[in-house]
Amino acid sequence: MTRPSEINQHPVTDTENVEEKKEDQFDIIEAENRSASQAVVIDPEDDDDPAKPTLPFSKARCIALVATVTGASFLNTLSIQSVIIILPTIGQEIGIPDSRQQWVVSSYSLTFGCFLLLWGRIADIYGKRNIFILGSAFMAATMIANPFIPNEIGFNIFRGLQGLGAAANVPTAIGILGVTFPPGKAKNYAFSAYAAGAPLGSAFGNIISGFIASFANWKWVFGATGGIALVITFAALFFIPPPPPDPTNGPNNISSPKSIDWIGGALITASILSLLFALTEGNVVGWGTVWIYLLIVISMLLLAIFVAWQWYQEKYTTSKPLMKVSLFKDPRFSAAMVIMAMIFGAFNDMVVSATFLFQDYQALGALQTTLRFIPTGVGGTITAFVVSHLISRIPTWILLLFGNLSVSVACLLFSVPIPPHTSYFAYALPAFILSVFGTDTGWPCLTLFTSKTLPQEDQAIGGALVNAMGQIGRAIGLAITTAIQTAVMARDRGVPVEESGKILPWEPASLAGLRAGMWFNFALALCCSGIVTVYFRGTGIVGKIETKQRSGRVLGQEGTTKEDAARR
Repeated sequence: MTRPSEINQHPVTDTENVEEKKEDQFDIIEAENRSASQAVVIDPEDDDDPAKPTLPFSKARCIALVATVTGASFLNTLSIQSVIIILPTIGQEIGIPDSRQQWVVSSYSLTFGCFLLLWGRIADIYGKRNIFILGSAFMAATMIANPFIPNEIGFNIFRGLQGLGAAANVPTAIGILGVTFPPGKAKNYAFSAYAAGAPLGSAFGNIISGFIASFANWKWVFGATGGIALVITFAALFFIPPPPPDPTNGPNNISSPKSIDWIGGALITASILSLLFALTEGNVVGWGTVWIYLLIVISMLLLAIFVAWQWYQEKYTTSKPLMKVSLFKDPRFSAAMVIMAMIFGAFNDMVVSATFLFQDYQALGALQTTLRFIPTGVGGTITAFVVSHLISRIPTWILLLFGNLSVSVACLLFSVPIPPHTSYFAYALPAFILSVFGTDTGWPCLTLFTSKTLPQEDQAIGGALVNAMGQIGRAIGLAITTAIQTAVMARDRGVPVEESGKILPWEPASLAGLRAGMWFNFALALCCSGIVTVYFRGTGIVGKIETKQRSGRVLGQEGTTKEDAARR
């Protein structure tokens, strides 16, 4: 395919072509997507800064739009972390036994992970703005109603409904950013800002929950998160623009609701549901239970059927599949999804284990635990700002390698036998700062890579795929971490695994179990660093600022043509 930058240019040799392709792989992908969608608007009179594409709206509205969609990422982690802090209180108030309290968190995660892909495709067809607003409003309503449900089953059902709403607005947020901003600094800033939403949500979840649990009724935690969801909903109404009308839409058009692959959606949803349910319950009923493995087998069979069905639609029919499996023929795209699963599995499991360390092992209250997580929000915000400038200058594989190594060192600080009474500032604080260095470096790189790889009409499904891989990685990693922790605690206590019991304050066996789980997360992040080195080395700069064409001349970032540079 002829690259846009090669039109009307002087002839080049084969050797030069090969070298350019090696250096500009991200540029080729983006040029193809951009020419298909005509998403970039260039001001022909802007001779002072020819490399800078114009913003789609005023700067103020662009900032408001990015802040609004970043609210989806913020709200998602806020909804999970705020409940973890008050979980024992909820159990006491509603009468949920300790063995089933995890379902207050897991019911949210299950529906969120299961419906991401289906909601992503629906958003690409019905409109990303509409689905984002619907998901945010639905979350607000279910959050506000949740604390008034007086029984365990109803309470967990409403938690699951909140996850359903999050599955609608999180992938569409990435899709909105992908189709709104042309390649350039604005898009890099937008994706980096979105990356800051997750650590900020985690930090504020701890802060809001800790303060409310210490000074008011726990029900106000749900009221506060529901209020934030309402603010995001109204902000979306004002700041997210409606899509332009498409006169070609009709009952037989690819944008028709009939084009949704409902069979594929049902297959992948059932597959992920079976897998996540089995992984969640395995540490409750024991891994010796037969039906746990039966569910895992069923999940793998459904996944195989889903892949075959997608392949058949893509190859032999005109129907649009839920997800193009041909994307995974690209080793780099497949590696990106594996990296997303592994790095966020390691990071989230580290955060959960650190919460157990502070609350259960060190017997700290909700407020004291909250204060220890504040640096993750502050560090995440600063990292996102810095990465937004570096992502257009530093090769992507170096940023990803730095991020993965940072998470591995963070896990290592919690793993090594540091005396348990050692100051928080000596090891836990550096570990938290390094962990957000890692995630807030990796997240914008991987989401921007996915956005540039996929065409405009698949941006929301791309966001869904990225989040689904992160959710699956978190579930699998947490299941393995918990199994290792439980086995080590049982060994040191001299009891069967089924009788290992809970984490006890200042007990050596409990500390050994937590550290063993952290060693697994360290190994996970280290393996992820190896995958980055093998598959992403030499890929170029994913956030590279695009040049533009004028009168057959290609201008660089400083306004110098390639011909001028050659003459010099």
